Amino acid sequence: MTSASPAPILRDVQCVTPAGLHRMAYREWGDADNDRVLVCVHGLTRVSNDFDALARAMADRYRVVCPDVVGRGRSDRLRNPMLYQLPTYVGDMVTLLARLDARTVHWFGTSMGALIGMLLASLADSPIERLILNDAGPVLDVAALARIAAYVGETPRFATIEEAEASVRQLAAPFGPHTDAEWRFLTEIVMRHDGDAWVRHYDPALAVPFKAADPATQSAATLWPLYDAIRCPVLVVRGEHSDLLTAATHAEMGARGPKAELVTIAGVGHAPTFLHDDQIAIAREFLLRE
Repeated sequence: MTSASPAPILRDVQCVTPAGLHRMAYREWGDADNDRVLVCVHGLTRVSNDFDALARAMADRYRVVCPDVVGRGRSDRLRNPMLYQLPTYVGDMVTLLARLDARTVHWFGTSMGALIGMLLASLADSPIERLILNDAGPVLDVAALARIAAYVGETPRFATIEEAEASVRQLAAPFGPHTDAEWRFLTEIVMRHDGDAWVRHYDPALAVPFKAADPATQSAATLWPLYDAIRCPVLVVRGEHSDLLTAATHAEMGARGPKAELVTIAGVGHAPTFLHDDQIAIAREFLLRE
């Protein structure tokens, strides 16, 4: 991991859905007066802390903002779980950017966070000027979606953090090789203490819309027009063994629409964690390129 730097400030912003108001928490690194903003958005069941190493590495050049997407981490849970879908998340991010008074941003999104960024970047007058999509694209493999659906919404209780870590290591094995300290970090940030047990730090009701959808529909060939509408520079990172973003889709993303730059990270599946210096260097070079 990268060397230590000042701790982030924890903030939140009030957002709205048809079901009412909710608060989205976020972590902010770097100079709050810096008009160069980098937004980092995590995957389906992860949290903002996933970007601690990347944020530390980028805070010398950016105001780095890492939200807990609603239903995860420190953010509120939604009253209507059917609203745990991309339109809600995109709306929340627009509200966040208004709070930050950020007219333009750079965006790093992992998995679900990549899809949120892709949708926002496809809109006319999008604030996104540079976009990294980490292991997600316009077509998502049906078998991979079924794998994810099999564990989203489960509510296991772990007697010790060691038991919790064993579960995370199993579910997140595609993240690739990590040290024991990194696995403990990846575990602690997605767990919370609930009485006498450790539980996952997200709303199990995330599974309601996810499991209600037809996996064939979720494979989302209709997202190609959105991808094709993106006008900013794009980097698409794929884990070599990813089962969510296929090599064929990855290659096509380099050939159409914004004609993204393509990087494949060896020895990793879904998804690269960007905890390591070599991965962080990929993001830094692309984001800071003149």
